[in-house]
Amino acid sequence: MDGDYFVILYSQNGLGRSRLGVTVSKKVGRAVIRNRVKRLVREYFRLHKTLFSNSYDVNIIAKGGASDLSSWQIRDALEAILRDILRDCKHEAISARAH
Repeated sequence: MDGDYFVILYSQNGLGRSRLGVTVSKKVGRAVIRNRVKRLVREYFRLHKTLFSNSYDVNIIAKGGASDLSSWQIRDALEAILRDILRDCKHEAISARAH
């Protein structure tokens, strides 16, 4: 799923738990800024792990404008994308049961 500041790639895994990967390129900013964005994304994922009730591999890729966001704006941006993902996951689960 693609948002203004983040792209989230996800797929189910057979591990029984979700895993997170965070990608922040040098286009986002210096190392201090990139590490801040990664830290905030990891914290968001830690607090909202229950949203991924099934086991998923999730990769969150930060876009260039992510460095200018506050922690609240990062949270809001991720929540907007995750709402769409959860809607798709429920749709996939319903489709899988229908076949």
